[in-house]
Amino acid sequence: MRGQVSTAAALSALFATGGAGPLKDVKHVVMFMQENRAFDHYYGTMAGVRGFMDANLQVNPDGRTVFQQLVPDYFVNKTGDIIYTNSTPEADRQLSMWYLPYKGGDWVDVMQCSGAGSNSWQANHATLNNGLNNLWATNNTWMSWAYLKRSDIPFQFALSESYTLCDMYQEGVIGATEPNRVQWMTGTINAPGGPTTPDQGGTVLDNNGTPGCEVGPGLGCYPFSWKTFPEYLEEAGVSWQVYQDRDNYGDDVLADFTQYMNAGPDSNLTIKGNSYPGLQKFYDDAMNGDLPLVSWIIGPAALSEHNPYMPKDGAWLQQQVVNAVTRGESANDTVLFIMYDETGGWGDHVIPFHSPEGTAAEWMNDPFGNSGYVYTGPGLLMASCHRYGLALTPRLFQGFRVPMHIISPWTRGQKVFTEHVDHVSQLLFVEEWLKEFGFDIRTKEMPPWRREHMANFVHAFDFEHPDYSIPALPIMPKPSQDKDGKWDGMERCMDVFGFDPKPMPPYGKENAHMDMSTLVEEGFKEVLGYLTEGRWLVFEQDGFAITNPGNDARDIVLTAATAKHESKTQRWVIHAKGGAPVDGGKGSEGTYHLNSAVDGKWMSSHTSLDKSERGAQLYTIKYMGNGNGYSLQKENGKYLGVRNGQIYISSQESAWKVYSSTDPIVDQCEAV
Repeated sequence: MRGQVSTAAALSALFATGGAGPLKDVKHVVMFMQENRAFDHYYGTMAGVRGFMDANLQVNPDGRTVFQQLVPDYFVNKTGDIIYTNSTPEADRQLSMWYLPYKGGDWVDVMQCSGAGSNSWQANHATLNNGLNNLWATNNTWMSWAYLKRSDIPFQFALSESYTLCDMYQEGVIGATEPNRVQWMTGTINAPGGPTTPDQGGTVLDNNGTPGCEVGPGLGCYPFSWKTFPEYLEEAGVSWQVYQDRDNYGDDVLADFTQYMNAGPDSNLTIKGNSYPGLQKFYDDAMNGDLPLVSWIIGPAALSEHNPYMPKDGAWLQQQVVNAVTRGESANDTVLFIMYDETGGWGDHVIPFHSPEGTAAEWMNDPFGNSGYVYTGPGLLMASCHRYGLALTPRLFQGFRVPMHIISPWTRGQKVFTEHVDHVSQLLFVEEWLKEFGFDIRTKEMPPWRREHMANFVHAFDFEHPDYSIPALPIMPKPSQDKDGKWDGMERCMDVFGFDPKPMPPYGKENAHMDMSTLVEEGFKEVLGYLTEGRWLVFEQDGFAITNPGNDARDIVLTAATAKHESKTQRWVIHAKGGAPVDGGKGSEGTYHLNSAVDGKWMSSHTSLDKSERGAQLYTIKYMGNGNGYSLQKENGKYLGVRNGQIYISSQESAWKVYSSTDPIVDQCEAV
């Protein structure tokens, strides 16, 4: 559409008239990235998500789950205190996830500025351990396996329960900040074999950020020169802006590209992408209805949540952004994505979703010489819970996961989006959205596998039933400032508790054999999008739920749905038998076997139950979009439905609402 929009007024008029498809009501997209927190670290205890009560929990060949990490012979803290582990019985030589302020007292405040492990490419590939994901305590630190809960991060929890949370959103690169933010704003890290070329800067894997190449040619050759996503917007006449203060923690990666370095002061690349309008400018523009079509927000260091900077201070910044968007003139037509760039050394139990070995621009020889031939980021999970003697079958998953929220009138409510998404997915969403208004923007730098296999968020929205209400979120106190107005919360914390305080882990028998499911809050979330594994699912239609009544029952039946979707007899576990959808995440269906939380029996032919997966029926489950639920299609092409309070098998598809339900008393491995 380049050349068709000559003035800002014409562009505004175009968007005022609306597009032709489901995204026509969106007029502004805002992307706000925070720093260095993992999904399990923040939300492992949350109800209704794939957290500490993972229904498809990986059990490794040594019999340990991925929550039970191998430990070194001893742990040593900064003052030289040692906890020896090599004299402990072998069965107890493991570290389960542990609550960071478990000691109570001052540690409730100390944990705000406590650090994690390393976020480096080297450390995180070493923890992954060829898919076993069991060396966080050994190859990173014991702090990697620590988690927080609602009382520690009340705003983040409330936001996740007021708007849609993505529990399968992953960092784009198994590495540090810069490569993840480079991918966020350009669609690539320039890995070998992709659309970009080595002479444009080489592969970005860490925070080197200094002139020249790092280990050798083709690695982190700063500055970079491939085309960024904002340049596509600029060429098409789409308004955009990076909002940041001068203190931006060095997170504006556009400044690392030659085209921005060489742009003059009057260039839009400078004005929009490499300048400092300030976050107050964003608040004002949002409140006054003056936002550009596409915005990126980069916060200051002290409010970034990057340890040792504090979650509570980052929550205050998130609140300012959310308030400006949801209370401003464009509240009813704006989508706000809030996400984190990478895990920061905090651990996550889900194996990274990634491409097949050898995929161009996704696999490479580890240039640091530690991990051999590896994938760069978003897989094949080769182990699963095997209480019922299941074979270890490949499954596609995604991680290391980071938190991601979608704030808009079309994503209100207690919902979880389950599709495979990462940092390029926001670019895919913007491309799809702008297509509604005639813009043909498609970044050529994005590797083909990512474009084909990462979802574009469209299924996370319910455009048919918008909710314009504003949720009541906790009011966060303004972070402390020194006499010069500098944010100093982290410094105050460390003045009291010392530099980077770290409690020793609660190593011992009680922690080693912790039932992680007991840590999860009771509750549920409505499920949206293509189904992925890891949750206890309830299927409801017309006030009834699919039920295994137990007591040696031979058939599924219907029983009355409950308000909290908590009945164990109504909970089912899916086992994926097909790959993720393609075509930019537009696919909506997958094939699965389903078994019961009651006794592990499998949904079989007609309405029967079978004790063995060999007798399981293959179900095709399709998401119907806009929060309308899912259809359940049997192998014979017929659909499962409800008629007069009874299970009905018909040629007509019908919609089942699906809820992810958690109850701490359920054994994680019981039904799998």
